[in-house]
Amino acid sequence: MSMDMTTGGDTGLLDTLQHEVALFARRAEQTRLGGVGQVRNSMDRAAYLLLNRLDKEGPMGVKALAAGMGIDSSTVTRQVAPLVDTGLVKRTSHPEDGRAVVLQLSPRGQARLEEVRSSRRQLMADLTHDWEPGEREVFCALLTRFNGALSARMSVPGGQGPEDGQPES
Repeated sequence: MSMDMTTGGDTGLLDTLQHEVALFARRAEQTRLGGVGQVRNSMDRAAYLLLNRLDKEGPMGVKALAAGMGIDSSTVTRQVAPLVDTGLVKRTSHPEDGRAVVLQLSPRGQARLEEVRSSRRQLMADLTHDWEPGEREVFCALLTRFNGALSARMSVPGGQGPEDGQPES
């Protein structure tokens, strides 16, 4: 049984944390963390995440893509449509079931994704240029852990948490 940190001595720290996360979310959306140079702000978050998943996991159907991203199939279908229209994603037939459609990163999509990744990588380097390498590693590990906790919380029906949806006491 864990102690409820919101009633203990950590409320000031938790208030600061929630405020900083809110600021981060707003600033990330304002800049779209688009990178630097001509590529800056040139790919929205949904497109980047879809292309990135197809690159890392290979061709897959809409249902599998939606499940892996924690969103519903209709959302993926809407988000993929402009990527297909612009030639970044190809629709192909499933190799074992010709009736099923598989989404695949096109060569153009691969090149565009690499361009955006490079630009965003440069932005991260610029933002953390005066950090020690160990600080970057710690920040990355903690942010990954934080995102994992958010993802786990959202995967529980009602998005309330690991047990019965009620706050821990």
